[in-house]
Amino acid sequence: MNIIDQLKKRSVKRFSLFFAISFVFLIISKLSNDYKQTIKLKVNLVGMEDEILLKNDSSNYIIAYVEAKGFALVPLMFKNSKVLQVNAKKDVTVKSNHFIFDVQKHKFLIESQLGNSYDLVSILPDTLLISYSKRASKKVPITLKQTINYAVGYDLKGDFKFDTDSVKIVGAASEVNKINTITTEDLVLKDVNSKINKSLKLDILDYQNIEIFPKSIMVSAEVARFTEGTVDIPLTITHQPNNVTINYFPKTVSISYYVDLENYNAVNASDFKVECDYAELEENQTYLVPKVVNKPDFVKHVNIKQKRIDFIKL
Repeated sequence: MNIIDQLKKRSVKRFSLFFAISFVFLIISKLSNDYKQTIKLKVNLVGMEDEILLKNDSSNYIIAYVEAKGFALVPLMFKNSKVLQVNAKKDVTVKSNHFIFDVQKHKFLIESQLGNSYDLVSILPDTLLISYSKRASKKVPITLKQTINYAVGYDLKGDFKFDTDSVKIVGAASEVNKINTITTEDLVLKDVNSKINKSLKLDILDYQNIEIFPKSIMVSAEVARFTEGTVDIPLTITHQPNNVTINYFPKTVSISYYVDLENYNAVNASDFKVECDYAELEENQTYLVPKVVNKPDFVKHVNIKQKRIDFIKL
C-alpha cells in the first residue's frame, strides 16, 4: 500500500506540474494576443503661470480607444488611466477663463506619450475645455530674520545678499494686498568666522491661502576679521542763529570705529563728519549732542567718546 500511495502522490505532483506549466503557457499565449481597450488620459497642464488655478479637475480627461498586446494592458487592470502631459504655453489656446486643447490636432503628442506598445484607434472628445481662474499676484521684497553670533574678532563685511531680490505671492486679492514683505525663517548661527551661504525657507504661516514663488532662497554674506580704530574729528555746529555767538568745548571729538583688516588703512579722518544741531537744544540746556552724520560705508559700530559738548553764549 505504501508503494501505491507514493506512486499516486508522484502522479498527482506530475499532473500539478504539467497543469501549472500548461496554465502559464496559456496565459502567455493569451497575453500575446491583440486586444482593444479604453484608457482614460488625465490631462496634466505644465508650464502654467503661478496665478492660474484650474477648475473642474475631474473633467479634464481624454478617452482613448487603443489596441495593444495583452502584456501592455496588464497594468491597466489595476489603474485604468494614464497621465498626459500638456504644455500650457505651446499645446493649448488660451481664452478667457479656460484653455482649449485641440485633441485631434495633438494626436501625435498623445501617441508619443502612450508609447509604441499602444496603437491609437480613436480619441474623444475632439476638443477639451479646461476651465481656470486667475488669482491676484505681486512681487514683494524679502526681509531676513537672523540670530547670528560671530566669533571673537569677526563680523559681517558688507550686507547680506539674496539670490533673488523679490518673491511672487499669489492668492486672493484681499490677502495679497495686505502683504508688503516676506520674512525668511530665522537664520541661527553661532561662532561664525567664515563666509555664510545658506538656503532659507520663506515664512508664510501667518497668511492663509497664499502661495509663494520661490519657496526658499539662498542667503550669502562675507565674514571677515575686524579691528578697532580711532580718529579725532572737528565739530561742526548747524542751525546756529546769526544773532547768537557761542563758545563750545571740546572743539574735536574722538571717534572709535570697527573696520575689517583689509580696509583698515583706507580709513581717513576726512571721511567722517560730526555735527551738533543747535536747533535741537531744549530750554535751559547747556550742552550740545554730537552726532556722526557721515562715515565710510565699510566702517561699522561707530561710537563718539564725548557724549556732550558744553557751550556758553557770548
